[in-house]
Amino acid sequence: MEYWDLYDANRRPLGRTHRRGQPLPDGAFFTAVAIWVVNSRREVLLTLRDPAKESWAGYWENTGGAVQAGESSLQAAVRELREETGIRARPEQLCFLGTSQPRHCFMDVYAVHADVPLDDIVLQKGETADAQWVSLERLDQMAAAGQLARPIVQRLHEMRGRLERFIG
Repeated sequence: MEYWDLYDANRRPLGRTHRRGQPLPDGAFFTAVAIWVVNSRREVLLTLRDPAKESWAGYWENTGGAVQAGESSLQAAVRELREETGIRARPEQLCFLGTSQPRHCFMDVYAVHADVPLDDIVLQKGETADAQWVSLERLDQMAAAGQLARPIVQRLHEMRGRLERFIG
């Protein structure tokens, strides 16, 4: 069972937790993370959401998930990256790109450099079903073709300039 710390609209802790899957109380927010993995060929790693996922099943996305109760955003980013891809990164390797704010959520977006062959990606059963490295041009094509989960497209639009500066 997963629990999240709750925050107000200004990201001040409310001092209580929330069980995942239950409706959020009015005025409450939780924190989640998204991580863009970039290789030396200036490609980003995408994973395919498992077909059994409740939302956006079968769509491509970058790595991410909710911050668990008692965990920092950075700790969650390191954990989610390891769980969903098998990539082990140290906290200091991650670069904070910014925060977007979809409904009832503070979404902290990170980027990390990692040269990992696709054969070394460890997919998380029930979460990820496939992985691929794509150029930013291909990423844009996939977004236009409706192959990326819509929340990923929205965050990409918000963070595009920061991601491009990170890629170099």
